[in-house]
Amino acid sequence: MALSIGEAVAVFAAGIGAGTINTIVGSGTLITFPVLLAFGLPPVTANVSNTLGLVPGSLSGAFGYRRELAGQRRRLLRFAVFALIGGLGGAILLLALPSKAFDTIVPVLIAVALVLVVAQPKLAAKVRARRERNGTTAHPDGGPALLLGLMLASVYGGYFGAAQGVIYVSLMGVLLHEDLQRINAIKNVLAAVVNGVAAVFFLFVAEFDWLAVALIAVGSTLGGQLGAKVGRRLPPTALRAVIVLVGLLAIVQLLLK
Repeated sequence: MALSIGEAVAVFAAGIGAGTINTIVGSGTLITFPVLLAFGLPPVTANVSNTLGLVPGSLSGAFGYRRELAGQRRRLLRFAVFALIGGLGGAILLLALPSKAFDTIVPVLIAVALVLVVAQPKLAAKVRARRERNGTTAHPDGGPALLLGLMLASVYGGYFGAAQGVIYVSLMGVLLHEDLQRINAIKNVLAAVVNGVAAVFFLFVAEFDWLAVALIAVGSTLGGQLGAKVGRRLPPTALRAVIVLVGLLAIVQLLLK
């Protein structure tokens, strides 16, 4: 892809925006992917270049949230294994399935995730009350249901990934008895794992546009740090509002593309 100076600046700026919004909630792909398409990249090349370019941003965001990750090492390792398996499966599906394979289900999936995000406080309270009545305790890692849900969300993340973070947060918010900011920190690590394993797979089987990768990588790294500073200052209600807004925009964009 031959870019003018103005187009290169636009891709770089999109990378900053994607890294910022990915760290706060997810869906940064909805910023960078359309920009790459607009400048002439084929869809698959744009997708894989975007995935690789966003890996440094995911790592940057996870590092920015390192305080919220304290005490979650064992949980993270367990979740990361399932995210890795799912991410690799999604990357394989990207090259094996037609590009419209997920078009119908993805908006519905995001919509369900948004409902869970909004309802999470009440749902979590009801789950805790039920456990208290039954004399049971919550699984510290959410149990098998959460592991399966995270793996399936990671399949989608390896395939495309728009609003992947919304799905992660909705699942963990309901099934983990944990602060929303600490959940957001886990989300950033899982996104880094999925983007990373998908990118490694693509390195061997797909074509990249390395200029686009470099511009997005530098931009998303800066955005990851910015997103961490902004995200951790948001109270839970404001963070949920941002998640819902981004998720709704993702649905609209996916339906109109």
